[in-house]
Amino acid sequence: MRKLGVECASAEQALEAAEAGADIVLLDNLSPEVLHEVAARVKAAHPWMLVEASGGIGLESLGSFLGPHVDVVSMGCLTHSAPVLNCALKVLGMGDGAEEK
Repeated sequence: MRKLGVECASAEQALEAAEAGADIVLLDNLSPEVLHEVAARVKAAHPWMLVEASGGIGLESLGSFLGPHVDVVSMGCLTHSAPVLNCALKVLGMGDGAEEK
């Protein structure tokens, strides 16, 4: 089953997306205060709607984006700011130094 998510920057866009049949409204780059207000409006009109917070959320600010009307939080910092790990894997098999019997 496929889900349709719509990125929204305002309450009007989020409500319009929900009315149009979106499964997820992604509230992008809103301050925590505005985010919670918009999420509450969306959930009041469409209780089944999945509400996702995204944009500018870091580990230090995560707590302010969590709330009763926010179902999912996306944090790009988990991938685009991850440190590099240098590693190697050496696999030995028959003919690569293993003795044959």
